[in-house]
Amino acid sequence: MPKGVQVHSNVAAKAQAEILTDGALDFLAALHRTFEPTRKALLDARDDAQRRLDAGGVLDFPPETANIRAGAVVALRAACPRARGSSGRDYGPHRPQDVLGLALGETRVPIFQRLTEMAYADSSAPTFANLVNGQVNLRDAIRRQIDFESNGKAYRLSEKPATLIVRPRGWHLDEPRVTVDNTPVSGSLFDFAMYFYHNAHELVKRGSGPYFYLPKMEHYLEARLWNDVFLFSQSYIGMPHNTIRATVLIETLPAAFHMEEILFELRNHSSGLNCGRWDYIFSFIKKRRADRSAVLPDRKDVTMTVGFMDAYVRLLIQTCHKRKVAAMGGMSAQIPIKDDPKANEVAMEKVRADKLREVLAGHDGTWIAHPLIEPIARPIFDAHMLGPNQYHVRRSDVHITPSHLLDTRVPGAVTMAGVRENIETSLAYTAAWIGGNACIPLNYLMEDAATAEITRVQLWQWVKYSARIADTGEPVTAELVDSLIKELAPGVKKLVPGGVGEKELQVAVEYLKGQVRKEWASEFLTSDLMPYLAVADGVPAKFQKSAL
Repeated sequence: MPKGVQVHSNVAAKAQAEILTDGALDFLAALHRTFEPTRKALLDARDDAQRRLDAGGVLDFPPETANIRAGAVVALRAACPRARGSSGRDYGPHRPQDVLGLALGETRVPIFQRLTEMAYADSSAPTFANLVNGQVNLRDAIRRQIDFESNGKAYRLSEKPATLIVRPRGWHLDEPRVTVDNTPVSGSLFDFAMYFYHNAHELVKRGSGPYFYLPKMEHYLEARLWNDVFLFSQSYIGMPHNTIRATVLIETLPAAFHMEEILFELRNHSSGLNCGRWDYIFSFIKKRRADRSAVLPDRKDVTMTVGFMDAYVRLLIQTCHKRKVAAMGGMSAQIPIKDDPKANEVAMEKVRADKLREVLAGHDGTWIAHPLIEPIARPIFDAHMLGPNQYHVRRSDVHITPSHLLDTRVPGAVTMAGVRENIETSLAYTAAWIGGNACIPLNYLMEDAATAEITRVQLWQWVKYSARIADTGEPVTAELVDSLIKELAPGVKKLVPGGVGEKELQVAVEYLKGQVRKEWASEFLTSDLMPYLAVADGVPAKFQKSAL
């Protein structure tokens, strides 16, 4: 091991040896020693900002950057290649078939999106085996060395494989399995460093490049940190500056007030912005936790057409097209329903309406939740987006103020069905995540960390403010949640494909019971539950955060 670096894990030695090389760990250590103080300071600044909001402060566009927002309309550098119409759904890359079948084109899906994202954030439970094996699979896919057979089924790379975009974890997450100078490294920097170090030159040689999605930022200074990491990293491996391209997911409420500044900070590495709709709803609730007026109705009622979501979308498109970068749409969570044609048609009609809304609003591409939805999404974009983008749709009609972005008028109600659905989803997802599965189909929807987080914080919010259930008139209380958990928990095992273990389910039960009783809901369930994965991976107790 390089000096000061330790790996605390019982992951198979072969996979570790292939990815956790001395050179890669030296690079990670250099990133950690250079940027960890800034990361910590920015996370402290998040806490300070939340305290100000809790005390009655309001979100606004940053006054110190008014000159950037009012600046001349200058195009940013060229973006990375974009698919016409649809980008791929994000999938964790820890299984070869995820990289092949869902990212690079299965033989049974001859026409598939030509651009996809492999996520280390919301769709891959960060067991160390998942993280390291994912890096192995991505490396092999880039070098066209990943074809294999499983259960009689052949997985082969398509002749024109999709462009890979990798999403590292957010700045808030530590990686306790690797320490530098006795301090856990950033999960963001670990994911980025391993992928970039092993693949950047190879990607460029093959006509592509190191492309990234950057999640969960809350301030333009967090984008500046990423830009500094990019500059440092390109110099470190002898790559020309501005080779990296990054798309930022605008998926937190504070980031909606920093969109133009985020593009400015990443201006030589930017591909555009993406509407991370589910995380955005989660953040809207969480950041306004002290505001009784911000209580939202059932999750199904918080659609893209409600006031604060529509304002966020229109501002994002206007901001991106002002600077001539891509404004990517969000993910429809519906997935095909094989055993019920009528229900399937209803679900697919929701996808059609969502994609039509996006392309008519001016988006330059979108996400989908399942490969079989691609034939629905692509024709809609092909019919209405006649070129490679819609940068000419400037949305000069848009004049978004803070009040638009903070509008809490959402039609709908808190219903018993909504409470029950949130409990089922929260329990099922939490148990699955602890078991290593972070993307699960439930009730014909694809649930990942972002959608599960909505269910958790909604339950907390409804208990906190004693929201009334429309169909019974009773308030949502911790005791009501307890009784429903007792009723619903036994059935959760059958909800998750492949099932969940009794131990994991009990952790999920106790976690949810504790969450609805907290003064403030936890920032992220992934941070709270990471100790369970760390223990299983053999991490010493002194490097584990006790958040439960």
